[in-house]
Amino acid sequence: MTMRTDAPLKTSGAARYGLDVTPPGTVYGYVVTSTIAHGEITAMDVAAVRAAPGVLAVYTPFDPLPLRTPMSPLLGETWVPLQDTEVTYYGQPVGFVVAETFEQARDAALLVEVTYDRRPARTSLHAGLADALDAPPSLHGEPPTLQVLADGVESIEDALAASAVRVDATYETATQNHAAMEPHSAVAVWEDGRLTLYSGTQGSDLQAAQLAQALDVEPARVRAVNPFVGGAFGGKGHAGVSAFLGAAAARDLGRPVKAALTREQVFTATATRPATVQRLRIGADADGRLTALAHDSWSSTTATPSFVEPTSHGTSREWYTTPNLAITQKMVPLHVPPTTFMRAPGEAPGSFALESAMDELAVALGMDPVELRLRNSSIAPPGRDLQWSSKHLDECFTLGAQRFGWAQRHRRRGDGDWLVGYGTATAMFPALRFPCAVRITLRPDDTAEVATSGADPGTGLRTVLSLFGAEALAIPPERVEAALGDSTLPPGGMSGGSTATASVGSAIAVGAPAVIDALVAVATGPGGLFAGREVAYADGRVFAEGDSATFGEVLRAAGRDEVTAIGTSAPGEEMTKHSFSSFGAQFCEVRVHRWTREVRMSRMLGVFDAGRIIHEQAARSQIMGGMIWGVSAALHEGLEIEESGRPANGDFASYLIPVNADIPTVDVEFVRYPDTLHNPVGARGLGEIAVVGVAAAVANAVYDATGIRVRRIPIVLEDLLE
Repeated sequence: MTMRTDAPLKTSGAARYGLDVTPPGTVYGYVVTSTIAHGEITAMDVAAVRAAPGVLAVYTPFDPLPLRTPMSPLLGETWVPLQDTEVTYYGQPVGFVVAETFEQARDAALLVEVTYDRRPARTSLHAGLADALDAPPSLHGEPPTLQVLADGVESIEDALAASAVRVDATYETATQNHAAMEPHSAVAVWEDGRLTLYSGTQGSDLQAAQLAQALDVEPARVRAVNPFVGGAFGGKGHAGVSAFLGAAAARDLGRPVKAALTREQVFTATATRPATVQRLRIGADADGRLTALAHDSWSSTTATPSFVEPTSHGTSREWYTTPNLAITQKMVPLHVPPTTFMRAPGEAPGSFALESAMDELAVALGMDPVELRLRNSSIAPPGRDLQWSSKHLDECFTLGAQRFGWAQRHRRRGDGDWLVGYGTATAMFPALRFPCAVRITLRPDDTAEVATSGADPGTGLRTVLSLFGAEALAIPPERVEAALGDSTLPPGGMSGGSTATASVGSAIAVGAPAVIDALVAVATGPGGLFAGREVAYADGRVFAEGDSATFGEVLRAAGRDEVTAIGTSAPGEEMTKHSFSSFGAQFCEVRVHRWTREVRMSRMLGVFDAGRIIHEQAARSQIMGGMIWGVSAALHEGLEIEESGRPANGDFASYLIPVNADIPTVDVEFVRYPDTLHNPVGARGLGEIAVVGVAAAVANAVYDATGIRVRRIPIVLEDLLE
C-alpha cells in the first residue's frame, strides 16, 4: 500500500501550517470580543490601549478597517467584523489590536473599555420554538414544508391514524463546535499591492475570492496559501475573522500581520453546529412496512437568520420507502454564535432522531431492528423517479450483523456490575461532486505533477491526487507529486461535502488523456524523437515501431521543460438520471454501570458502501475518525449556552471530546462496488458518512442495556437515573 504522502512531514513535525510562516517585520493582531449577547456598542475607550507598549494600531467599529461584505455563489454572504456597532452574540469580535509581539497585543487588548446599550437576549431554543420561522429552501431547492401522499390519502395525519403501529417522539441534539486542533488564524503579507495570505482553509480559491471582494481589489492581486490544514470539518469554509482583519490591517500598516484566535475565541468567533429539536411520527403495518413518516425539525440560527441544519431533508426525505411522507423544517433565531456546516450537516443530528425513532418502532413491533431497516430500504427517495445509481445497504447490514455477532446479542445482557446493550442504525450521506480543475504536468526527469487549489484538511487528498495521477498516467505513485492548497493553481473548489475524491478524480480522468496527447504531439512533431512516426503511449513510455522512450526522454530530446494540460469536470447529465448516495450500517455495543450509570462504548463496527476505495489506510482512518465523532456527539460533546449567551464550556478543558480510553475498539469494513454512473473513477463520498447514525446506535444500545430511552444527546448520567 502506498504511504500517505504527507505522513513523514506531519509525523516529524516538518509540515508547515499557515501560522508557521513569519515574514520579516511581522506584527501581531489580537481580537477583542464582546461580553454581552445582544445590544449596541455606544463607546469604546482605547486611549490606554494606544499608549500600551508596542501597540501599533487599534481598530474598532468607530475606527474600522475598510472591508466589504463578500458574496459567494457557493457560500452565500460572509459576515465581516467591525463594520457596525450591533452586537448579536456573546464573544462577537468588536475590536482588533496590533502590536509588535503577540503578548503586547494580548495584554493591550485587555485595556479596551467597551460601553454597551444592553438589550434582552434570546438564547433558549426551547423558548423560541413558538416563534420559529420557515427555513429557506433546502440545498436541492425543495421547500421547507413538503408532502408525498399516496392516492386517496388526504393528509399525513390520516395516514398515521390508519397505521397499525405508531411511534411519536421528540429528540434533541446539542450545539457543537468544530474544535479543530489548528485554531483559525492568518498571516497576511502585502507586496506591490498584492496580498498573500497564509491560512488554513477548505478552499484556497474560494478564500482568495472572498478576500478580493472584501478588500475591493482585483482577484488576481490576492493569493491564498494553505498547504496543510489542521482540521476544518466545515468550520473553515468561509474566510474567517483572522483573515479579514489581518489582511486589512497589514495593508493599512504596511507590515505583515499574524493573527490567531485563542482557543476560547474559537468557540464564539467562529461558527458552530446548531442545536436541534425534532419530532418524529412513524406509522407501520403489522409486518413492519412503513405506511407514514412525519419529521418536523427546528434548528437554532443566528439573530439574523442564516444557516439552518437540514435534519429532516437530510434524512427522512430519502432514507426509507414510505407511501406517505411529510417534512417541515423551521429555524429559531437566537443571540448565539454563528451557525454553519459541520461534518455531515443535517444527516448527523437528523439520523439521531430518525434512527432512534426506527429503533422505537422495532421495539413496538417486536421486530429485529436490522430486519426493520432491510424491509424498508428505499429504491429511490420517496416521490422521486430517480433510483439510486448503486446501493448495497442490505449487504452492509447483513455482513455487519454477522461480523458483529448481532444474532447473539440477547445472550449477553450483563457482565458483573455492567449492563451490556447492542444498537444499530443506518448511515447515508449524499454522493456529491463539485466543479473542479486539475493541471497535469509531465517533466523531463520522468516525474509528473498533479495540481489543484483544493485543500487537504487531513483527509488524504494529497495522496489521492498522487494515486489518481499515477493510475491515469500508468506510472508509479512515487513519481507523481501532488500540489494543492494554493489559489494560483487551477480551481479545485471546496474540500467539503465529501466531494473531493470524486471531483478531482473526474478532472484527472479528463486531463490525463489531454496531457498524453500533448506529449505525443511533441514526440511526433518537428524535432521530436519520433517525428513523423506512428506512436502509442503506455506505462510512462512512448512506443514507435519497436522503439520506445520514457516521456522524460521525449521531452529532453525536444528541448522541452514540460508539457501540461488542464482537466475540468463538473456534475452533468448523470445527475438527472439517478439519485446518488453512500450507504452504511452502524453497530455498537455499550456497557452501562448498574449503579453509577456511567456509559462506556465497548466496541463498534461500521460497514460502508462508498463505491471504489482508493486508499485503504486513508479510507479506514476517515471512517474511524467519523465514528469516534459520533460517539463524541452521543456521550460527550455539547456546547452549553448560558442564559446570558456566554458559553459555559468554551474551552478544551470543559468541552468534552473522547480520548483513547473512551474508544476501545473500532472496526471498519467496506463492500466494494465501483459506482461509475457517479463518476469515471467509481469512488463516492466517504469522509462524512462515518459520523452518521453512530449517536443513534449508541443511544439504541443504551436502551437495550437499561430499558431507558434517552431522546437527547449528549447522554449524561442524570438521564439514566431511575
